[in-house]
Amino acid sequence: MLEGKAMIKETDMPVKMQIQAMASASQALDLYDVFDCISIATHIKKEFDKIYGGGWQCVVGSNFGCFFTHTKGTFMYFSLETLNFLIFKAATSSYS
Repeated sequence: MLEGKAMIKETDMPVKMQIQAMASASQALDLYDVFDCISIATHIKKEFDKIYGGGWQCVVGSNFGCFFTHTKGTFMYFSLETLNFLIFKAATSSYS
């Protein structure tokens, strides 16, 4: 496990889910090179799909922008080491 401490930038997740997100990120950083953001994001997404059901999205990188709609209570944006992590469950919406 990495010794670094995650810094939460924004979240509406329950604390238990936040802890899981940071643990999954730390585990992924132990398994993959810090430059392999695709494998890191895939690892976290698959963990959340397995634990909390499908539909999770994960973005990992040092510099990115985004705009999305998420299901209430499933959003977390945090940093760990040199990377930023964005985890959320996509919202379903109907358009008229």
